[in-house]
Amino acid sequence: MRIRVSHTTRYDYSPPAKSAIQLLRLTPRSHEGQHVCQWRIGVDAQCRLKAGEDALGNITHSFTLEGPIQSFSVTVEGEVETQDTAGIVRGTVERFPPGLFLRTTPLTEPDDAILALAGEVRETLGRDPIAGLHDLSGKIHARMAFDTGATTTATKAGTALALGHGVCQDFAHIFISAARFLGVPARYVSGYLLREDGLVLQEAGHAWAEAHVEGLGWVGFDPAHAISPTEAYVRLAAALDYHGAAPVLGSRYGGGQESLDVSVRVEHARRQIQS
Repeated sequence: MRIRVSHTTRYDYSPPAKSAIQLLRLTPRSHEGQHVCQWRIGVDAQCRLKAGEDALGNITHSFTLEGPIQSFSVTVEGEVETQDTAGIVRGTVERFPPGLFLRTTPLTEPDDAILALAGEVRETLGRDPIAGLHDLSGKIHARMAFDTGATTTATKAGTALALGHGVCQDFAHIFISAARFLGVPARYVSGYLLREDGLVLQEAGHAWAEAHVEGLGWVGFDPAHAISPTEAYVRLAAALDYHGAAPVLGSRYGGGQESLDVSVRVEHARRQIQS
């Protein structure tokens, strides 16, 4: 499947900001099941994009703007060829052993409710790790309602589970928290999803989790949809939690009110060609 992505983030400041700095994890890597055909990052302001990699091997770009800054936009556009690998992830950059991803973070620290959830799948996990992890994903999917207004990027896994509402980030954090408690290395993944319902224009990118299974390696699980990632998924970055894989992180100095507008288009590349 060939997927085309266009993702624009626009910032407006009133009054203008004095300066701003941005760190982007918006460039996918090629690996088994994912080939990046073309990809471009653009900023509609005078700056120098500095390419690099973070400690986990995710591709990064950073830039600094000097004010006064009234507005600026960051846009990524590209096409990726994907294949269904049954959720198994191979050929990625791995700089640390899987055990690193047993480390708890503030966003993924388990509370009593997550410990109880983990306990529900412990027996199945012991007999069949893949079945146990799918069971965990399904239980999270059944208990959580997708709700863009219920949580923020700072919401902890336990808080989201107690609310019973959240976005894909929250579903992933709950899965990661429970998996790590059960002794399974797990990590957060950011990316894009070509939706089955044909909705092209989306409010944001997507997020899911990966767990390390003995004998298989890293395997993806998307509790927001209770499936493993398919050829409809484009993988951007992976980290211990959202903060380490966030597509855009930034700060600014000065200025007043900041308004943010995000536009994400994910579609079959052939549709773009025919238009």
